[in-house]
Amino acid sequence: MDFDQIPLDQLDQLPLYYIPQDPPYFLLFCGLLASLVSGLAFQAVLKQDLADWKANRQTRSITSLQSLNLLMPFLGMAIGASFFLSAGVEIFGFPPVLAYAIAVPMAFFIGWLVWRQLGSILRQIEEGGSAAIDLDSIR
Repeated sequence: MDFDQIPLDQLDQLPLYYIPQDPPYFLLFCGLLASLVSGLAFQAVLKQDLADWKANRQTRSITSLQSLNLLMPFLGMAIGASFFLSAGVEIFGFPPVLAYAIAVPMAFFIGWLVWRQLGSILRQIEEGGSAAIDLDSIR
């Protein structure tokens, strides 16, 4: 919609909400791509660290796997998710400041919860092996 072509006497009839001129589809795609690539890096680092821990169980605690090597790709996933969520909220008509105010805390809070859950699962594996988290036996 080109607002320059609207007569001045009809401007008060326009809706009073934000209409993005250029929805951030590129940012949406980049956020999704960054999250996916960071997720693949996270998976590779976690698999490698678990294999190293399995070989050296006596000298290394499994909770030490939550180190900077694993945190960096995890933060990449959270940052990518923040951009993805904020762009999605912007596409639905929210202004950018409000979109980021919604998406960034939500993505990082969920990321923090997942990081805590990962630590809990790693402790359970260390204490009781993989049988400690056998979900098939729970009914």
